[in-house]
Amino acid sequence: MLLYGNNLDRFLQAMVSLKWGWVAVGILLASHDWWGGGLRAWVMARHVYRPASLKGCVLAGGMATWGGYLTPSQTGAGPMMIYAMKRSGIPLPEAMISALMTFVTTVLFFSVAGPVAVLLGAGRSLEEHGVLGQSITLNDLFRISLGGFIVVGVVILLVIIFPGLARRFARSLTRRLTKRGSAGLVSHLAIIEEGIDRAHLALVAFFHGRGWFAMMLGVLLTGAAQANRLLAGYVVLRMLNIHAPFVDVLLLQTFIVFLLYFAPTPGGSGLAELLSAAVMSIYVPRELTPSYILLWRMVVSYLTVGVGSFVFWNWLKGAEDRSSNSLQEQKIPL
Repeated sequence: MLLYGNNLDRFLQAMVSLKWGWVAVGILLASHDWWGGGLRAWVMARHVYRPASLKGCVLAGGMATWGGYLTPSQTGAGPMMIYAMKRSGIPLPEAMISALMTFVTTVLFFSVAGPVAVLLGAGRSLEEHGVLGQSITLNDLFRISLGGFIVVGVVILLVIIFPGLARRFARSLTRRLTKRGSAGLVSHLAIIEEGIDRAHLALVAFFHGRGWFAMMLGVLLTGAAQANRLLAGYVVLRMLNIHAPFVDVLLLQTFIVFLLYFAPTPGGSGLAELLSAAVMSIYVPRELTPSYILLWRMVVSYLTVGVGSFVFWNWLKGAEDRSSNSLQEQKIPL
């Protein structure tokens, strides 16, 4: 980006003359990964496991985002959320279904927000300014992302419509694996099947009575969980003392997030910088592009990656210390 801007002095000048009030807003905005995602996870988990800890779910929400940023197509988000929920005391079957439902609400949110953003003007803005060039068209990117949402949505819809079929498939797969596994794995078959049954009951619970309310509330809270991605562009522009129409920037950021959700690189690395630089060149002068991209990345991902890495390091350190203490207690004096 510095080479692209070709103006190191302007980059340094921009970084030391930031509007620090807006920098503080950006830092607070980055925390939405944690409390926004955590509130949504808590609503989902509490519906199937009443004692679910709000603190544990906030941690799970942030760590899920951290895991998503570090893995291609955000594949690490679900396992990390399940792991963090289990650490907070939520049983594994309920944690798995809660994590699944947070993903369902995300798909529902973006399935509406993406097309609406285009219909309200984001697509027209891109086409008018021609920021995507000749090789990659707006429709190409839109169809790729929309296709990803459709595929995932169909799979989720089948699980929702035929929960019994999903349970039978899981049981069949488990038994097939245990036949090829060790005796220890076979001995755990009853426990695994009990977990599948509990997960089935937890899933069904979301499509009866208050479950619908919990799911709709989860869709609304997805807006809070995604707020840093949706609002980061406008906040960073204000950090750089660039004034732009709030609604127009919000629409463009919604479109960027929509396109990047299934990016095949960790955190959309490479594609995110290219796409954001291209789209926001409408408002960002070329010499300020490196400053904008760096600050945008900090608000959208780098702060969460830093805090999440610190938390995960402490988890590893704690596990190492417990293992060391356990080994010392088992030592027999000569």
